[in-house]
Amino acid sequence: MKIDAIGLICPEPIMLLHKAIHESDSGQIIELIATDPAAKKDVEKFCEFLCHQLLSFEKKDDQLIFKIKKK
Repeated sequence: MKIDAIGLICPEPIMLLHKAIHESDSGQIIELIATDPAAKKDVEKFCEFLCHQLLSFEKKDDQLIFKIKKK
């Protein structure tokens, strides 16, 4: 599943991630692409708090690309 949160600001990227997590199956990989710098800290805390696995984080130009595995 891929989430395009480009141009959205906090809390919208996390709200979209939360919705995707809710709709996905355990073990599914979700890719979130955001441009809001606050998303880095928000996604890390979201994964830590809800026990999902942040598989990777990459910054490409102004885009923040996260891969999250649902617990």
